[in-house]
Amino acid sequence: MLSFFWLRCLLKMVKENIVVPEEILSFCCNGLQGSTSPPRAREPGEREEAPGAMASPSPTGNPTEVQMSQLVLPCHTNHRGELSTGQLLKWIDTAACLSAERHAGCPCVTASMDDIYFEHTISQPYINPPGQQDGRNGVCVGQVVNIKAKVNRAFNSSMEVGIQVSYEDLCSGKHCSICKAYATFVAQGPSGSKVKLKPLTPQTEEEKIEHSIAAERRRMRLVHKDTLKDLLTRSPRETELETRDGSAAVPAEKTRVESVELVLPPHANHQGNTFGGQIMAWMENVATIAASRLCHAHPTLRAIEMFHFRGPSQVGDRLVLKAIVNNAFKNSMEVGVCAEAYGQEMSVSRRHINSAFMTFVVLDQEGQPRTLPMVAPEPGDGVRRYREASARKKIRLDRKYVVSCKQTEVPLSVPWDQSNKVYLSYNNVSALKTLVAKANWALAREKEKVRMYTLEEDKFLSFRIEMSVRIAAGRAFSLLSDLRRRHEWDSHYASAELVQQVDDDDMIYHVVSQTLSHENKPQDFVILASRRKPCSKGDPYVVAFRSVTLPTHPASTSFTRGETICSGFCIWPESEETSKVAYYNQATPGYLNYVTTNVAGLSSNFCATFEACEKFLLKNKEDLIVRLQDL
Repeated sequence: MLSFFWLRCLLKMVKENIVVPEEILSFCCNGLQGSTSPPRAREPGEREEAPGAMASPSPTGNPTEVQMSQLVLPCHTNHRGELSTGQLLKWIDTAACLSAERHAGCPCVTASMDDIYFEHTISQPYINPPGQQDGRNGVCVGQVVNIKAKVNRAFNSSMEVGIQVSYEDLCSGKHCSICKAYATFVAQGPSGSKVKLKPLTPQTEEEKIEHSIAAERRRMRLVHKDTLKDLLTRSPRETELETRDGSAAVPAEKTRVESVELVLPPHANHQGNTFGGQIMAWMENVATIAASRLCHAHPTLRAIEMFHFRGPSQVGDRLVLKAIVNNAFKNSMEVGVCAEAYGQEMSVSRRHINSAFMTFVVLDQEGQPRTLPMVAPEPGDGVRRYREASARKKIRLDRKYVVSCKQTEVPLSVPWDQSNKVYLSYNNVSALKTLVAKANWALAREKEKVRMYTLEEDKFLSFRIEMSVRIAAGRAFSLLSDLRRRHEWDSHYASAELVQQVDDDDMIYHVVSQTLSHENKPQDFVILASRRKPCSKGDPYVVAFRSVTLPTHPASTSFTRGETICSGFCIWPESEETSKVAYYNQATPGYLNYVTTNVAGLSSNFCATFEACEKFLLKNKEDLIVRLQDL
């Protein structure tokens, strides 16, 4: 409202026949419409804002990033007053969908949600430590859940969205991570047709790393079923039930749950399909009931295997949700859950629209996992589910060991077997791509066409050597990925024997080096070589190396067993006949002195070796063309 001060001034000026300036009169008139501030003089060069114009939002680093903050209310909690996992899944799916649609510019649907491991348990039992009134460790009423989602990479019609979930206590200011997840969304046009997505250009170092590794995660998703099938094929057909003292086996049939839900308008998304987060919440609900029937307690969800959406459902559909305990290990159990849809009560056929596997534990008053009763599987499909649960547990343990292996731990190499080959290959390539995407590389030396860069990070010194070579990138990739020919240009290699051809992209070599160790013996290595062709335009050809341990090639007294943390080649096409070839290596302690000698300019071995590599590529590119033509 117009203040009395300005109103009195205006009346006095009119009474005394003083001409009222237009600015004052305009201000007073605007004041009658709600303004209470005097007019502000525009700065020189400032543009006059059009009536009704709004300030444009400040630009953000990643245009696809979505941040969501939710206050946990009683309606979001379970019987213990803690945030229900189903509600959290709804929020995660919503934030991820908003991020995907921000990039696609059109409706998107959830295709899958990758394994979710809860770093901070959100469903722990109520515990009252001595001297404290509230001992709850989960996310409770009054706390805030923060979700950040952004597109990591766009492929043809699908994209990967990375999600980070944390919570904060508004009273103490404490922040804690809950979980991380990766979701795959598919862009849809009119009548459900797929839409070709525009590429996403990463800006920050973190975004470049996620963008690069997203291709590896996609590859791992596609071969997950084959990995499980291969492991089961090589496992004994006979199922040996575990014996557990003081515990009788519980028939799996007693844990079976079947529930039906009618999809109503509040359960649908903005496209009219059943909201993916709602389906996941319903699945988590029946899985929890199945787990409770085994342990006769309130279980805690620790991990969710990939949700895989096979098809949509709509308002009016009936969703049948089925869950059963597949296997119970000493301290954890796996519950299998699936969702089927049908259109009307008389419908006979049901559509399988989703499935997942969830791992539960039961915590005691000290927060430690309790021993669980055994499960006796049903004949037929029950035995198959029982064996598959054991295989999935082995895969999870293998993957956890590979991913969590610290570079400061000894030994650095990881045991190799068929069950963890996918995750070792993924870890091998992603480690190199992470090193490549680092932003703080510094030019250390330059000699003619060869440039040497270093990266000092924590306790590790990494180096990169690169040069342009007149050879097509694909031909350079074929020549450099075969370690058996490395000795032709690298004087440090005495020989390399192909020990195991894992598949078309992964090979294991036993390498003998010319370099003598401090024991005055030659060094040998068992190396996994993983090759990757470009996933899309702009990606390099990749050849990654890392040490593994192989039972058939244990350490020998004739050699000093060496290890490589992370090394390999990246080859970028510069033209049809020219490539930029770069070699990366994260130096191990035994190799560090040799690296620093070259960095300091006291030796030119690196440059000489890379010049020999160029000669090798130029000499053999024509032979390679002839061999390819003969195939």
